Amino acid sequence: MRLFEILLVLSCFALLVDLLLMKRGAKKTGHVLCIGSGVIFVVQLFVEGYRWQLLLVYIMTALFILIVLLRQSEKMVNLKIGKPLKYSLSSLIVILLVVSTSLSVYLPVFHLPKLDGPEKVGTQTFHFTDQNRDEVLTEDQSDKRELMVQVWYPTEKGNNNKREALFPKDKEMFKKYIQTYSNSLNLPDFVFDYWKYSKTNSYDNVEILPSTSPYPLVLLSHGMGTSRVLHASQAENLASHGYIVVTIDHTYSTFATIFPDGRVTDYKTKMTTIDERRRIGNIWTQDVEFVINQIEKLNSGAIESQFKGIIDLNNIGVMGHSFGGATAFNTTYLDHRIKAGINMDGSLFELENRDVINKPFMFIRSGIFKDWLVDFKNDKSSDNEINKQLSDELHIIKNVINQGGSAIYVEGTQHFNFTDLQFYSELIKLTGITGDINGKRGTSIVNQYVLDFFNKQLKGAGGNLIQGPNDMYPEVKFIKPEDL
Repeated sequence: MRLFEILLVLSCFALLVDLLLMKRGAKKTGHVLCIGSGVIFVVQLFVEGYRWQLLLVYIMTALFILIVLLRQSEKMVNLKIGKPLKYSLSSLIVILLVVSTSLSVYLPVFHLPKLDGPEKVGTQTFHFTDQNRDEVLTEDQSDKRELMVQVWYPTEKGNNNKREALFPKDKEMFKKYIQTYSNSLNLPDFVFDYWKYSKTNSYDNVEILPSTSPYPLVLLSHGMGTSRVLHASQAENLASHGYIVVTIDHTYSTFATIFPDGRVTDYKTKMTTIDERRRIGNIWTQDVEFVINQIEKLNSGAIESQFKGIIDLNNIGVMGHSFGGATAFNTTYLDHRIKAGINMDGSLFELENRDVINKPFMFIRSGIFKDWLVDFKNDKSSDNEINKQLSDELHIIKNVINQGGSAIYVEGTQHFNFTDLQFYSELIKLTGITGDINGKRGTSIVNQYVLDFFNKQLKGAGGNLIQGPNDMYPEVKFIKPEDL
């Protein structure tokens, strides 16, 4: 909870105690509580902002202030309430306040974790259209493939700049954005309204930090059905360590993508067969390749921007989560411009002719990988296409390790611990899509190993963590070729 939210809840309970225990003649104490609670109430609403989770606290605080101020009146003095009714009402009020407070705790206004790199971070969003590709995920045959990408970079931001909101700042755009989420989950719009308060550590459209040498580039793809928003903390962290990071929204495969003209696209991807996975994987691979083309134009000045001559196109990395991780592997294999890649817990969609990858690559798997591997090896009952896919994928991981790459899993994590979803609510753990590990701890571990890998492969420095077990991160277990 935020500071004034905590103070408001405490003041509300203090008013309740005053009403129950203090003598009616204790004017001074009641007036002091009313003034203090009223000030906190106003400051919370105007400084931190209204939240529906605290609605009961708001109502009770206003009601208690009114009762305390009026309790010296003749009508209130003569008002008699029996003890059973008094304590029943008090118990009900306490329960309602606890419910409201719990909603605030478990559905918090969250901000992205603080950066651990030396640089501040700026961000800028671009809208690119690939005129050479038809959009095959819509019914309009005239549609071309459109992408929203966000660039994160080191900056010397001024003190007067405010941190960028995680979600769209424009009220109408934000409303359209959360409507897409609420419609998908069959929930009312107001449930997600408090997301407007969430902040990143970045500053919008500020100047890039001058450098004597260009910055390495890392492209980042989200998982199927999520969006680039869920990887903002990873992008920020790399940028704070001297990288330019480009996060991509793979249109019609996201929960929601918002375009500059106010259009909001939702999820329209069909992927029920292996062939459909490969088809969508090919689209995403082409998305990454197209974005690299656009970054080359930014760097050359063909597209006017502040990034001219500032990007090191000889040191390009790509990473992704889930289906985006599979895309990272496929793109690293196919595109000669990419020097190294990372797959975060993504099952590969293309296995043919991918046995030997002659570039540095790292697989990061969730904590269940070890148990899954044992179960998979012990299951000899079927030899279907899916089992063959999984066996071929393990063979690829083994080859990556044998050729100097890395494969690890992080104990305590589940699939969505590789995203920012773990910051949204502790209740998400109950669904099983995030593990028992503390969200900030899990994020820190993944960020450190991603940074160490790219430092070695794109900057020629570091690489200590990816060499083997480290006492600072006992949760990280290295996968050996013989394990596969």
